[in-house]
Amino acid sequence: MADSPPGLVIDDLARRYGRRWAVARISFQVAPGVACQVTGPNGSGKSTLLRCIATALRPHHGAARLDGKDIWAWRRTMRRDIAFLSHDSRLYEDLSAKDNLQSWARLGGYSANVDALIERVGLDPKRDDPVRMFSAGMRRRLALSIALMKQPKLLLLDEPFAALDPQGRALVIDVIREICATNAVVLMATHHPEEAAAACDQHVRLESGRQVVA
Repeated sequence: MADSPPGLVIDDLARRYGRRWAVARISFQVAPGVACQVTGPNGSGKSTLLRCIATALRPHHGAARLDGKDIWAWRRTMRRDIAFLSHDSRLYEDLSAKDNLQSWARLGGYSANVDALIERVGLDPKRDDPVRMFSAGMRRRLALSIALMKQPKLLLLDEPFAALDPQGRALVIDVIREICATNAVVLMATHHPEEAAAACDQHVRLESGRQVVA
């Protein structure tokens, strides 16, 4: 839709598992440069919503659009503009942090200062032990650096505060602000609305797959 507003538009989006609707006809908009938090209890549909927007799942109804383009229809090209930090970090376990970023840069064709990205998330680029020896918090930091490398137009964060200490959670807030400053959209599913409010100007709440607050 050429006349669609810029930013992220979720239009009557729904996804079911069997007969159960995990998300049921969700609609909201997030303008460029804005961060939006999605809250709700476990099983409310937060992760399913983000996975549909990230094209990891195909919606059964409705659409998600970024800058007027249907994300699913244009998924082959739009995946380059979308960074998704999910529960699955998708890291190469036997590679170091630096080798992980270099591998992702080569695969995606990204030009990046790998050392600077690693330092940005509070890790040591000279550390050469494999990722399988990293703590859960260090893995989250490294996964965040990969998302930053993409310089996305849309950053999707699924429980980004998980496994992070207070310094790590503050880092997430800083990164969200940096991404928004580039006029990108950030959508974060979280169980920590008070902390997320430091960076998010918009709030959508889900309960049993349905939208309660937008």
